[in-house]
Amino acid sequence: AQSRNKQSIAIDLRQPEGQALVRKLASEADVLIENFRPGTMEKWGLGWDVLHADNPKLIMVRVSGYGQSGPKRDEPGFAAVAEAMSGLRYLTGEPGRPPVRAGLSLGDTIAGLHGALGVLLALYERDARGGEGQVIDVALYESLFNLSESLLPEYSAFGAVRQPAGGALPGIAPSNAYLCGCGEYVLIAANGDAIFRRLMAAMGRNDLGEDPALARNDGRVKRVDEIDAAITTWTKTQTVASALEVLRTADVPSGRIYTVKDIAEDPHYRARGVIETVTSAKGLQVEVPGIMPKLSGNPGGIHDRAPTLGEHTDSVLVDAGFDAAAIADLRNRGVIA
Repeated sequence: AQSRNKQSIAIDLRQPEGQALVRKLASEADVLIENFRPGTMEKWGLGWDVLHADNPKLIMVRVSGYGQSGPKRDEPGFAAVAEAMSGLRYLTGEPGRPPVRAGLSLGDTIAGLHGALGVLLALYERDARGGEGQVIDVALYESLFNLSESLLPEYSAFGAVRQPAGGALPGIAPSNAYLCGCGEYVLIAANGDAIFRRLMAAMGRNDLGEDPALARNDGRVKRVDEIDAAITTWTKTQTVASALEVLRTADVPSGRIYTVKDIAEDPHYRARGVIETVTSAKGLQVEVPGIMPKLSGNPGGIHDRAPTLGEHTDSVLVDAGFDAAAIADLRNRGVIA
């Protein structure tokens, strides 16, 4: 979580007075987001029925491993487990080897995007159509399952169970990472019919590019190992830089496989404002992701660094009507920090 452009207030939700504080803040809020195990907010007297009665316009986003209903509702669920249940973890990795993680916590991020989308829909229903607030029920495994493209229809219609395919995508050819002579990989996505012909011509393999059996994707899929071997034979004669020069001239979608160092040094990222610099609470200059997507009318930007925990407790409570003595008392008793 980047937490940029946010304020931070720290409240002990296990204390009745802390629960009362949250209830007061929620009574004037547009959106409340929580990611506790289902039933926890109810145990604290902060369930939907209570908060909705206080503020009928409130929108409540509830993020959990398995959702607010169903037989797995009460089980603990982290993003890694959600990856497994969604089918994603089965597909990652090389055939015949153990499943691997993508290297990032995809479940948490994708669930956050689903929550944000749900909030936008609920705000439109509330404000443009005269409705009230409602609950947005976001399950980690469902958010990841929503990325599965045609996985379920393939199984339902044909009984096909998609298998791990390493860097390739089943049914798409050629599209893979190919080893270059410099020891690095180049990503080439030449699965369009015309693009495939251009790639083969650039490689000096018109015998493959003009082969009628390879003119369409279904034919190329049948001979994908042969095609990948031919591409690798060519890329091994190239560095990544020289391969990309040839591929760009041929208008073949391709790219270097970036590390974060490559990202930080890429001029395209800079030109589009994807990377911004903020000053941390300790005075360090830190680069962080900018605001995306880009809106033409009000593109937004980073106007506040990520806060420290509880940095804005006092100011938020003052805005909520608490005076300095009341705030000091709450802090002395450990209700806030």
